[in-house]
Amino acid sequence: MSQFKYFEEKLFIENVSVKNIVKKNKTPFYLYSEEQIKKNYLDFEKIFKKVNPLICFAAKANTNLTVMKILGKLGSGADVVSGGELLKALKAGIKPNKIVFSGVGKTEEELKLAIKKKILLINVESESEAILINELGEKNNKIISIGFRLNPNVDAKTHKKISTGKAENKFGVSLKNFSSFYRNIKQFKNLKIDAVSVHIGSQILSDTPYKRTLDVLSKIIKDLNIKLKYVDLGGGFGITYSKKDKQINLNNYAKLVYTFKKKLNCNIIFEPGRSLVGNAGILVSKIQYIKKGLNKDFIIIDAGMNDFMRTALYDASHDIVPIIRTNKKSKESIEFVGPICETTCKFTKNIKK
Repeated sequence: MSQFKYFEEKLFIENVSVKNIVKKNKTPFYLYSEEQIKKNYLDFEKIFKKVNPLICFAAKANTNLTVMKILGKLGSGADVVSGGELLKALKAGIKPNKIVFSGVGKTEEELKLAIKKKILLINVESESEAILINELGEKNNKIISIGFRLNPNVDAKTHKKISTGKAENKFGVSLKNFSSFYRNIKQFKNLKIDAVSVHIGSQILSDTPYKRTLDVLSKIIKDLNIKLKYVDLGGGFGITYSKKDKQINLNNYAKLVYTFKKKLNCNIIFEPGRSLVGNAGILVSKIQYIKKGLNKDFIIIDAGMNDFMRTALYDASHDIVPIIRTNKKSKESIEFVGPICETTCKFTKNIKK
């Protein structure tokens, strides 16, 4: 059950009036429910209890230090994609041996930082990155534990801008190229492949593409006879933004992963992001002006696309709710827009209220 509810037409979060919070804080601001974050994490952990995975929160979903501390105290690790995220995860109290570093464009400085901090895994995304890490290991006289991110060429049927598992996407290496690299791994004396990694996209609402990905992984691991400590299955689990969205069946996926794990005798890593924090917060904004247009009224608020990018970047749809509900109805179509000097700085299409 959501921690955001109405009592006597006033919006509350965890039994605290949002109106009273607004009185003490300048808008726009994000407001999060700690209880909802905890519930999301514990529910996820319970669903995958038999799998007993290392859960590494995808920091890119929300790098708020307090949010990361809450998850860290529950036992979460972190999946990071930059040196800044790595440092923030450590500052949040997350242990280095629970941190994996992903991303296609890690700089030499970031790789040195990851090696220095002795994190669990660097998820390598190209042959050239592997060569650089091997060189860094040689200079430091260290054997560096890596994961290798595969591109399984699986279409997750999600928004094209957040698809990451198809052959046309920039992420990971093809199965063919990985096979070639792995057969020549002995020449990389300062690398140790402890994991293979995949991540096929975000906001995925079906377990079907995950099943296909498990099948692809099983085949290549068997074909190459790889002995692994970990398989990092990524994240991307979707949440419901509207009543028409279908909830992903994680219980079914958990059974598939458990069978996969037993067959390979390895540990599983997950990287959930929005599924842990996406429904735990709201963006609180004030109406600045109401302007009459030719065919609609513009509701101009003090939050812009710099505060909340999803609607501008993905044409995403989000509910807009008042802090105090009334029975007043607009006779015109309305559009909620922000102050940035871009037409795309808006939060709804034409709606009737």
